[in-house]
Amino acid sequence: MKWLDKFTEKTVRRVAQSTSRRSVLTGLGAALVGVGATPLLPVARASESNQPKFPGEEGDPNSCDYWRFCAIDGFLCGCCGGSANTCPPGTEMSPITWIGTCNNPVDGKNYIISYNDCCGKSSCGNCLCTRNESDRPMYFQGKSNDINWCLGTSSAIYNCSTAVVVGIEVEK
Repeated sequence: MKWLDKFTEKTVRRVAQSTSRRSVLTGLGAALVGVGATPLLPVARASESNQPKFPGEEGDPNSCDYWRFCAIDGFLCGCCGGSANTCPPGTEMSPITWIGTCNNPVDGKNYIISYNDCCGKSSCGNCLCTRNESDRPMYFQGKSNDINWCLGTSSAIYNCSTAVVVGIEVEK
């Protein structure tokens, strides 16, 4: 076992001579930030640039009857200065969402919808919609629309909700 002690001592001394405390702390800090940001990666795919292309949409995106809003619960961002995909100016989109599956009547396909809350200003108060298709109890948090999803933003104040298409349901 003496050889293991000597080997370990030599290795540790060599590392200590060739690195500084700052470089070790910098590496640890970068690793912690990277590990902390990892859960946010799948949520970032809900951006407008990644929207799937599908046949024309019919209906008014500022109406509760619009096909994307089948599981929405809140004020429509289209009535608050934003759109079905974007937040109004002065608010930020929460990276934490609830998910629903809605049928597009134009092509008859089911689409996966990410409902993102826009946060940072008080509720806009226009176009309140409470549709509960696919809504689950609060203990199924990713499928519940009854939670304030303004988590991971600079402010937990709710303003309105978007309905971003993130994909097409795969048929089995």
